[in-house]
Amino acid sequence: MGAFSFLTQEIAIDLGTANTLIIHNDKVVVDEPSIVAVDRLTGRLIAVGKRAMMMHGKTHENIKTIRPLRDGVIADFYAAELMIRGMIKMINPDRRLFTPSLKMVICIPSGITEVEKRAVRDSAEHAGGKEVYLIHEPMAAAIGIGIDVEEPVGNMIIDIGGGTSEIAVIALGGIVCDKSIRIAGDEFTSNIEEYMRRQHNILIGERSAERIKIEVGAAMTEIDNPPPDYAVHGRDLMTGIPKEIYVSYIEIAHALDKSIAKIEEAIMNALELTPPELSADIYRTGIYLAGGGSMLRGLDKRISLKTKLPVHIAEDPLRAVIRGTGIALKNVDKFPFLMK
Repeated sequence: MGAFSFLTQEIAIDLGTANTLIIHNDKVVVDEPSIVAVDRLTGRLIAVGKRAMMMHGKTHENIKTIRPLRDGVIADFYAAELMIRGMIKMINPDRRLFTPSLKMVICIPSGITEVEKRAVRDSAEHAGGKEVYLIHEPMAAAIGIGIDVEEPVGNMIIDIGGGTSEIAVIALGGIVCDKSIRIAGDEFTSNIEEYMRRQHNILIGERSAERIKIEVGAAMTEIDNPPPDYAVHGRDLMTGIPKEIYVSYIEIAHALDKSIAKIEEAIMNALELTPPELSADIYRTGIYLAGGGSMLRGLDKRISLKTKLPVHIAEDPLRAVIRGTGIALKNVDKFPFLMK
């Protein structure tokens, strides 16, 4: 740390398909949906984060909302850059004159290709990153949960985000085996949209489906303290008129069943690939769940029944990954698994 250390801003970014979080000075300073609204004609940024989310599904032809990340990777390069830039601006909006150089640690899915890594790094550099480090999501989640990742002990982490579910066994500061599947929160949301259309002849938007998932989403038909039925508003496909129906958590559990079965299959797959000594550790330590998807009612119980292992949900699962990324930022020199 030289005399110029105050010229460098250090930030940790969890660049998620659904939400982006930024830590600066040990505090989560940005927690926003990963979405931007741009002017269709000029490409100018109109809104980012929550403000853009409010416009999602409600725009006219001059405005379009873009979610720059799909399945955990950057799908729209230009929009991603606008979004990262807009969110970094949120950290200190009053600093007009002077932009310090940025040191960033960014979290990426473990199943990401070299080309996709390049895209994340380029977007970060264009948004002002001078030193950019990358860390794999399950690794960040493990650190955020409070696991000592450098010990010679195997731990299994399942991070169910918006775009991907990352399943990894971690030991000695590295990922021993991992499985990344593109079935996660977004897929659950579209399962719900599809179900409402098929079963109830009602058309609902992505935001409404997301609300249903939060209010009455479940992984099993039998759960402790079930939520009350939820009123859904949408367009009747037969008449074209807006209408209201009530759905129960049991219906949503049916709607999500196939997707959850695929996640279970990936977990079993990862367990099969685990070296026997680490399997012995996992039998003792169990499985750790992180990410927004782990908050789905009854999911921990369902995975536990399937694997016959204890399943622990991280406290504040939505922030486990960003917390771990923030810790990695402070230990850039100590953690050899950060990718420069």
